[in-house]
Amino acid sequence: MAETVLQGAGIAKAFGAHQVLSDVRFGVAEGEIVGLLGPNGSGKSTLLNIVSGFSRADAGEIRFRGEELAGLAAHDIARRGLVRTFQLPSMPHRMSVREVLSAGSREGAGLVEAFLRRRADDPEVETLIDQLALRPVADLPASSLSGGQKKLLSIALALRTRPSLLCLDEPTAGVHPQLRSRMVDLLRAFNARGVAMLVVEHDMHFIRELCSRCIVLDRGEIIADCPPAELAENERVVEAYLGKSVERPKVLS
Repeated sequence: MAETVLQGAGIAKAFGAHQVLSDVRFGVAEGEIVGLLGPNGSGKSTLLNIVSGFSRADAGEIRFRGEELAGLAAHDIARRGLVRTFQLPSMPHRMSVREVLSAGSREGAGLVEAFLRRRADDPEVETLIDQLALRPVADLPASSLSGGQKKLLSIALALRTRPSLLCLDEPTAGVHPQLRSRMVDLLRAFNARGVAMLVVEHDMHFIRELCSRCIVLDRGEIIADCPPAELAENERVVEAYLGKSVERPKVLS
């Protein structure tokens, strides 16, 4: 049985009188790619913020490889190997795409040397640039990229840190459809190297291609935990997305 990398138990969070999460319990095992789904306002982003240290739960606990994360700053959690991306990533103004990727490795020399060097000689940097179709913009300022290109760069940068668990916040938003299959291939390749993943996403085709299991939130509670293929037959999931009960066709005798 695979080791549990991330474990949440009894997670609750409210903003004023609005209860966003209620007694949320979930886990991500070693080597898993798990989709975190739900309609708008279901609590997905709040849960991801709690997991990654950008928000604190009112109750419950989050354990990463057995260590309680409560009270740790986001950068301390990232140093432990739990790294996340954002829906709207920001990038440096004076560093090129190649320089940003060069500086992103845990083994790299750091931002200053990467900036002074102007170019990187790391084969992985060049491979990532090609895999994510960033070659035409590799020497442009990272801040000048389109929203979709910034999203691709942020994913590549997160992978460069060699995380144990990568949390992706809507990775396909703003990304050209032709690049989504490349993204699937890239994420699968890093997953094969031992990177577990928790993916917040609305694109069900992407989820079906990438994830082996899905957790579905609605109104702050988990209503499903199953393979992607079973979601369409889950009445609670269909009702959460459509806003009404599912009517089954009558069988005529």
